[in-house]
Amino acid sequence: MNDVTKTTGPANAGPDEAGPQGRDHALPISVRSLTKTYGAFHALNDVSIDIRNGEFMTLLGPSGSGKTTLLMVLAGFVRPDNGSVKFGEREILLLPPHKRDIGMVFQNYALFPHMTVADNLAYPLKLRRVGKAEIRERVERALDLVQLGGLGDRGIEALSGGQRQRVALARAVIFEPRILLMDEPLSALDKNLREQMQFEVRALHDRLGITTVYVTHDQREALTMSDRIAVINEGRIQQVDPPRKLYERPETFFVASFIGETYRLPVEVADGKASLFGQPVRTDSPLGSNAARQTLILRPEMLHIDEGAPEADENQMTGTLRQSVFQGDSIVSYITIHGDHEIAVRSQHRSDRSLPEPGSEVRLSWLVQDTVILPGDGRT
Repeated sequence: MNDVTKTTGPANAGPDEAGPQGRDHALPISVRSLTKTYGAFHALNDVSIDIRNGEFMTLLGPSGSGKTTLLMVLAGFVRPDNGSVKFGEREILLLPPHKRDIGMVFQNYALFPHMTVADNLAYPLKLRRVGKAEIRERVERALDLVQLGGLGDRGIEALSGGQRQRVALARAVIFEPRILLMDEPLSALDKNLREQMQFEVRALHDRLGITTVYVTHDQREALTMSDRIAVINEGRIQQVDPPRKLYERPETFFVASFIGETYRLPVEVADGKASLFGQPVRTDSPLGSNAARQTLILRPEMLHIDEGAPEADENQMTGTLRQSVFQGDSIVSYITIHGDHEIAVRSQHRSDRSLPEPGSEVRLSWLVQDTVILPGDGRT
């Protein structure tokens, strides 16, 4: 692929059409029943999703889940076997990439190493026959937008990884597209710079108001940056929700295990009520299934070891402390439940707090509102 298609927008865009217009300038995206197969492999399997006008939507999933294939369909680089994609009210599946009014940022930046920073930014504007004076103005404005003012004459090879990513971002938005697509753009950066750039990318989105679709396999990155997250696995969308709801209320075992750390315990259900090893387990809403065997999902940070009487809004169970591991800001206690089930409790480290000795019986509690029970045995 060449850069003509990597930074795309209206071929006849000119100065009169330019200017940040926020969400009034953005477009919603509607995807219906997309399928894409490669032989017997289903990269996309009946995928449908709505992305709101001006929203920051993250496609999250493991390698091979279908998230990048979906992004490439939106970009026009992959033709699906069936389905529909609309930007606003317009069906775009038959449009070539350069007519879709999209900006795109790739993992490897895709910058021209023989050009200066300013020339890289000017390139998509020259393709659109923008005048020289307007190009200079837009380049300066784009450099300021990504905090690279004064570096327009610098060569690409002289930039750090973070600076190169900023140039790639600036080039993707300089012609003011209505949709921005980003394919793991921060994965090549080290941890500290990556975390810094997460906030910068989100701040840029908030300033421009462009509908943004962002692909990553990093759960923390997705939780940090997104308005909503679509979790994808094996070509299917598992759940679409805001970060907090996705984390606290997973709807499938895959979502529960892929986002954050979880432990599973078997529960029995009768007459709409759940029990864990003979003890009742309360939820803050009716169970989603009447199946007799279901699974309790527990997160280590939502559990605590009780020293006093449990509160009225808590569930509880007992277990045996196997060991505690000091991890600086927290302590992880591994506890055996009912003989052969093990869970972990993560507690904030405090120098004035002592822990039970290994082998001690402990009582655990967690809030009723944090109780998640999914139908099935937890293996699917």
